[in-house]
Amino acid sequence: MNAPSQRDERTREGTRAPDGTPALLDVRDLTVRHPGRGRRALPVLAVDGVSFDVRPGETLALVGESGSGKTSTAMAVLMLRRPESGSVRFLGTELTTLDEPELRTLRPALQPVFQDPYGSLSPRLRVRDAIAEPLRVQGRWDPLTGPARVAELLELVRLDAPLASRLPYELSGGQCQRVGIARALACEPKLLVLDEPVSALDPSVRAGVMNLLMDLQEGLGIGQLLISHDLALVRHVAHRVAVMRRGRIVESGTVDEVFRP
Repeated sequence: MNAPSQRDERTREGTRAPDGTPALLDVRDLTVRHPGRGRRALPVLAVDGVSFDVRPGETLALVGESGSGKTSTAMAVLMLRRPESGSVRFLGTELTTLDEPELRTLRPALQPVFQDPYGSLSPRLRVRDAIAEPLRVQGRWDPLTGPARVAELLELVRLDAPLASRLPYELSGGQCQRVGIARALACEPKLLVLDEPVSALDPSVRAGVMNLLMDLQEGLGIGQLLISHDLALVRHVAHRVAVMRRGRIVESGTVDEVFRP
């Protein structure tokens, strides 16, 4: 496995698309409410008028304390939770007006990587089948070229070929998360939504997984929306930062602007 590469904010700045490049994701005035607990409880305002965008090759980090609305925002971007109001435009298409069959055509380009590396994989599928599953679901699996594509994805996330025959319980947390990343990449996405992608991992493997994501971004030009509470991590990997508090973005800017002394 390659040693983690060393970077600073200046080299990360250089990976972004130039100003004026059309956004992959453009979110405006997003509002999300959760059902209240109890029969007479009022809905809870989780996201309140949030706006941001993500460009090709850029990582935007949403940061904030627990309950600030970060994950609710991510779920709304993925249309896993329908927003109450606002706009979510992805690749120029307004997602909030699409029904599920229409969304299905865009989902390959908008892929999540979740916090729990074991929970995001079926315990019954071997690694090669877990990576192939998105291609089969989308009707893109070719029996002739598919196995080679799986092998290519394993190499891309820096996993050894013999791991393809293993089940998730036979892998470490870091290896499982790399399989999850390979699954997302199988769809050739334009944007990854990373919801605390390394917080469940041992500290010794976090840097390796995040450096992998950075290398993939630089090589493939993928945009990333990163949800995190780890400010040290955000300073290392993000181009821009939006700070959330009580469902709102209260500060945003480049890493240097937000984390200035």
